[in-house]
Amino acid sequence: MAFPCNQFGAQEPDENEAIQYFCQLNFATEFEVFAKLDVKGPSVHPLFAYLAEEKKGIFGTSAIKWNFTKWLVDRQGKIVSRYAPRVDPTKMEDELKNLISKAV
Repeated sequence: MAFPCNQFGAQEPDENEAIQYFCQLNFATEFEVFAKLDVKGPSVHPLFAYLAEEKKGIFGTSAIKWNFTKWLVDRQGKIVSRYAPRVDPTKMEDELKNLISKAV
């Protein structure tokens, strides 16, 4: 799932439809791209307030420092891992496969 946010360098100023089209055209996304929301500050979406607080970053901070911070969540909603923005999603593959095999 992807949640666009315009709070990091104003990189996602477009409306939701335009963002979804851009993602499909340029990245061939096959996952859900949700409506744009805030991931930090006074209007933080409750999901991101929860994610950031429950699984802190590498320096023990709950701050979301940049777009593309990633969380791996199991089927029960437990946060398994948090990945920095620069981590390539393919680096999550083994952990993801492990979670899927446990769920079957």
